[in-house]
Amino acid sequence: MINLGLALAILGAALAALLGGIGSAIGVGLAGEAAAGVLSEDPSKFSKMIILQLLPGTQGIYGLLTAIFVLSQIGALGGKPIDLAVTKGMMYLAACLPIGLVGLFSAIAQGKASVAAIGLVAKKPDESGKALTIPAMVETYAILALLISILTIINLK
Repeated sequence: MINLGLALAILGAALAALLGGIGSAIGVGLAGEAAAGVLSEDPSKFSKMIILQLLPGTQGIYGLLTAIFVLSQIGALGGKPIDLAVTKGMMYLAACLPIGLVGLFSAIAQGKASVAAIGLVAKKPDESGKALTIPAMVETYAILALLISILTIINLK
């Protein structure tokens, strides 16, 4: 018999990883396109480009981390899942939504900010420190969402 509470918790974990991963893939892809254009003109800027391209990838990591927290708390990683009440499963699902949703949208926004920063570095390579700050500001909101999700999950135990 399927435990609905457990299924909801697993759904939450899957959404955290899935949505953060989708956002990161889109953001990294956008930045990668811009970086490839710059590198076709000046391959010596590779190290600066790769850093700016990778920034939107962190939301996928945050979603995965959140999913691991949930799966470990409900016993799904140890092979012995616990019985969960439906309300507890819904709480886990709700706890995963901040990083899932914020991860999705902030990674895309960070990818767009990285594209702009890549354009800045292409024209003014000495401004790479300032350029890095632009997409890093978007990261703040992903970190806040991760914090809320993790603190909620830890306190559900």
